Amino acid sequence: MASAALLPAPCPAGDTPAPRRPLITGLSHVALWVANLDRSRAFYKGYLGFDEPYTLPTKDGGVLLACIKINDRQSLELFPISEATPRNGDSLYHVAFETDNAQGMLDYLVSRGVKGPGGRPLPATAPAGRVGNLNYFTEDPDGHIIEFVQYLPGGWTQANKGRFLPPTRISERMSHAGVVVANLEASLRFYRDTVGFAETWRGSSDGKTLSWVTLRVPDGTDYLELMLVGAAPDTDRLHILHHPCLEVPSVTAAEAVLRGRILPEGCKPLTPARTGINRKRQVNAYDPDGTRVEVMESGTVDGMPAPSSAAPPPG
Repeated sequence: MASAALLPAPCPAGDTPAPRRPLITGLSHVALWVANLDRSRAFYKGYLGFDEPYTLPTKDGGVLLACIKINDRQSLELFPISEATPRNGDSLYHVAFETDNAQGMLDYLVSRGVKGPGGRPLPATAPAGRVGNLNYFTEDPDGHIIEFVQYLPGGWTQANKGRFLPPTRISERMSHAGVVVANLEASLRFYRDTVGFAETWRGSSDGKTLSWVTLRVPDGTDYLELMLVGAAPDTDRLHILHHPCLEVPSVTAAEAVLRGRILPEGCKPLTPARTGINRKRQVNAYDPDGTRVEVMESGTVDGMPAPSSAAPPPG
């Protein structure tokens, strides 16, 4: 059940009440840099079975982004590599969350001192993007671009409701996105204390050092997975840690479907099904750039929750 938005902070008599946070209902999309759009389309459309409702053109007639639709509210955005591509080779461009009130969310974030990418001020008014939705970028403590989106009735997202949902889709929901985090406490101050996410689980790959912390959106069930690191990962490792996760009812069935399809040239093989530390079965697919796409069941193998780890975060 969705929780109520945060109540306004108390203020002295005569002062203007602090803005209250609107709803943050779930993941909107994950945006990825891709080296070869045709190969990436072969992976996300031909192999994973999704459709592409629209593209945005560049001024010179190229493709700025291709939208890969997961469901009526979630997608992956593929951005061909350009001059704006991060020089570290990371494939993650940004993670976007849906809000019911983009302007209210903007006012709330500004009141809490949140900045845009590179420390730039946030806009005074939530702008409308080329697809007809309200959206703007913020930045988390690790420099990840975090977008907030409000779907408008006249926007392309709502206009395509119920369309571009082929039966070939390997999944009907993106449950979470994973982002690399170097300073857990700084991330918790941003996502939990400022934005309102709720911590739900901590996991350790070796029982000695904390590896993952999951934070659920305030007013939905989607979540962000903080991938904790003690040292800066190399490019190949970044492509594994930064990931979207596609939820399926049965990993066994999903694996069988994927093994029956042609894996595009240049992609690493699908991993065998296994049970993770979180006690959920999963397989991992890799797009032509090496970006991991996790395919995971929604529940644990026995229906019992995985115990949370008390291990300390990396130094």
